[in-house]
Formats: sequence, C-alpha cells, structure tokens
Amino acid sequence: MDDDATDNHLRTTGTHAGTHAGPHAEDQAEGRAGDHAVVLGAGMAGLLAARVLAMRFSRVTVIERDELPQDELPHGEAVFRPGIPQSRHTHVLWARGVELIERMLPGTTAKLLAAGAALVESPRDFLWLSPADWFGPVPGARVLLASRELLDRTVRAEVLRNPRVRIRGGATVAGLVAGADGRTVSGVRLRDGERLAARLVVDATGRTSKAPAWLADIGHPAPAVTRYDSHLGYSSRYFEMPDDPDRSWQGVYVQGRPDLPRGGVLMPLDGNRWLVTLVGNGEHAPPVREEEFLPFARSLRSPALYDAIRDAVPLSAPTAFRNTANEWRHYERLERWPAGFVVLGDAACRFNPVYGHGMTVAALAAEALAKEIRTLGPEQIAAASRRIQRRTTAVVAVPWQIATSEDMRYAVTEGPPPDRATRILQRYMARVMAGANTDPAIAARFFGVLSLTRPPGILMDPVTMVRVLSKPRLPDTPEATAYPPHHGPPAERGARRSA
Repeated sequence: MDDDATDNHLRTTGTHAGTHAGPHAEDQAEGRAGDHAVVLGAGMAGLLAARVLAMRFSRVTVIERDELPQDELPHGEAVFRPGIPQSRHTHVLWARGVELIERMLPGTTAKLLAAGAALVESPRDFLWLSPADWFGPVPGARVLLASRELLDRTVRAEVLRNPRVRIRGGATVAGLVAGADGRTVSGVRLRDGERLAARLVVDATGRTSKAPAWLADIGHPAPAVTRYDSHLGYSSRYFEMPDDPDRSWQGVYVQGRPDLPRGGVLMPLDGNRWLVTLVGNGEHAPPVREEEFLPFARSLRSPALYDAIRDAVPLSAPTAFRNTANEWRHYERLERWPAGFVVLGDAACRFNPVYGHGMTVAALAAEALAKEIRTLGPEQIAAASRRIQRRTTAVVAVPWQIATSEDMRYAVTEGPPPDRATRILQRYMARVMAGANTDPAIAARFFGVLSLTRPPGILMDPVTMVRVLSKPRLPDTPEATAYPPHHGPPAERGARRSA
C-alpha cells in the first residue's frame, strides 16, 4: 500500500490465535450500534472488508447466507458452497491481488502454497493462444492458481484469527434499518425478524445484492445501471492430472475471437487436479452434456487443450455458468446517500469473469477502504460513507474498461455501442496484444496492466506506442500454428511408453 501507516497497521493488527463464529452476545443483549460494523457476505470482498474494518471497530460481524462449516480441518478438503456458484469454474488471482492479500493477512500465500496452490508466471508457464498468435516465452505477471474453495477457506481462517471478527452463517438479511433521522443506516434486519444494530453496514453480497431494493425501502433512489452482456457461457469439469514428466507447461489458454467466439482454459488445482473451463459467446456457448465436452474442446483454434485432456480421467460431470454480464450499479453518482452504508465488490460492479479480475478488485477495494478509515473513529467512518463509496468504487475503472472494451468486439454483445474513442482504443489494443506475443518490452507492460499492477497509461507513453505501431499490422483473422514454435505437440503416448 502507498500509505506506510496503513500498511503497518494491516500487518500488525489481528494476529491473535483462535477462530470464532456465531453472534456477539452484546448484539443480542443490548442491540446497540456502539463501534460495531456489520459486513454482509463472506466472499472475498466481505472477508477483506471485515479484516480492514477490524482496524477501527472493536466488533465486526459478517453475515453469510450459506451455512459455513465450523469444523474444517486445516488440511482437510475445502467445501463448495452455493453462495459462490462460479467457484466450480476457473479463477485466477493476479499479482496485485496476491500482494494486497499478503499485506493484509501475512502468511496467507505460504499457507495456500502448502495446501496445493501454485504461483506461476503468465504467459511463460502457459500455452497461451491470444486472438493474434501464440505468446512466446515473454515476461508477464504472476498468478496464483487454486480452487476457490481453498482460497475462501484459507482467507476466512486468517481473517477469523482476529478476535474482533465473527461470522454468522446461515443468516439471511431482509433489509436495512434506517436511523431515526431517516438519513442514516443504523443496522440490518434479518429474515427471522432479528435486528442487528451497527454503526456501519457494508454490502458485499455479490451479484445477487438486494441493495437497490433495500435503499428504496428506506426512501433512497435506486442507482443508474450500465450493463454489457456478451452472452458468454462457461462449461467446466475436473480431471485427474496425468503423470507426464515430458510436460513443460502449467496450463493452457486458447482464446476465442469474433470470427470464432469459443475458447478454453486448463489450470492446475490443489488435489492434483486440472480444472478445464470451455467458453463461448451466444450460440457458441459450450455444452454441458458429457459426450459433447471433448468435441467442443477439439473445435477450438488449437488442439492443445483437447490433446491435454482427451485421455485424462474426468472427476466430475460438466457444470454450466451463464451469469457473466458486466454490470455497474452507479451508487457513486447518487446525490443522496445514507450515512453508515457502503456497497463493495460485485454488489457494486461486476465483470465478465473471463478476465479474472474479481478477487483482485475486491482486494483493491479493501485497500481503498483501509486508506479512507485509517485515522477515523467509528462515528466519523459512518459519516464519511458517501466519500468511502466513491473512493472504493474508483478502483473498478480500469478493469471495467478492459472487460467492456473487449466484450464490445463481439456482435452479440448487448449494451451501449462503442464510441469513436473506444473503437480507436480497440484497434490499438489489438496491436498491443499482437506485439506482446513476441516483444518482451510490450509484454511486460501489457501484463502489468492486465494484472492491475501498473496503470494503463504505460501502454500509451510515446516509447511504447512507437514500439507497438512499428510492428507489422496483422490481418483481421491471422492464422496460427497448432502449437507455439517454442513448444511442439506432445509425443504420442505409445511412442513414449515404448521408448
């Protein structure tokens, strides 16, 4: 973090041993706000927000709709839960997210790696076919690969090491409680009728957030919404990772493009597994029937992913996911905003998950929250909610631009049409991508921006622009070889066995 005091506070606060769950006795007995904060949702955005709020509030209660296992063993199997339906599909945590979570929760990365997660270099450790061509062995950015179940369990356990934080699982929020003046939020109302008083309420309930309706119930207008939907569909299944000493890559990524909007990702997971996610837009949405999974993989622009899984042992049936639209609820634009309420993460702005930015943006929002509250007391934090909403929302601007400008390349995308500036940017970024395939200098800048580690302006500085525009222009639909030049196709299994 830029602010040393905030960074040091995040490193040194909340390292007490012991995990806690269940309601605060004080909440039930007294029902007073005091210096109590309530966070709605125990996903990545909610957990990191709770970690930050524990710097300034003596009590932080996380309300989660799912029943959370209270007897998870440190090295036991992490459990899927319905509240994160996309957890059965590919996730990546970009370098910036890894860095921020490690600062907030020191030691988390080591625990994840010990449990089977992998830190890899992208694109160096992948077979990655971009819309232009194969990436060569160029510099890029680190990504952490792990099952979402493992990520959530590990981060949740680290957050709960702080005795100020409690989680109440199996509880559903029905609405906000307005203060006596009608201009503040003073707590939440649960479905069973219980009320929890709080100085601050943070909605981190994700894509299913009911915040617009909750605000309307207490007399506040709903936000304007900007939405882009490229009708991207996922179909994913797990495979046993084959034992192959000749394999020199960690994962495979075959991207689609407008003329063939279908692709696929293969990534290693804890438990010696591969997770394979097939993707496609519109009528190219991937199938869910088992007998159609491999044929779809074979239809991609390269046979690399199909070759990897055709003889692998499947560990699950395919699972579909279709809720992939980009949607920005513009709470930051509302002229009237209740004190004591903030909306974070996917509840405020969600992205097409194919770009892998959701968890990193959650970490960026938590960082922005930490900076805003570092010198404030609970009452001051509640009074500053409107400013906090704007500052935490500002972190979505770059990933929003990346996701929507790319999605607008597809004819099936619904949303405001691209303006002239966006079309110019799209053409330039296509050349950046093509240059990044082989030019180490362009690749380092491109992946710095993609990983949200570096500002997008570095792709527009004169030196980079000259380097990009000096490259030969590629045709609109360039042909690519079946495998990258630096990594040929796999030897036949029979040939390897007989050698």
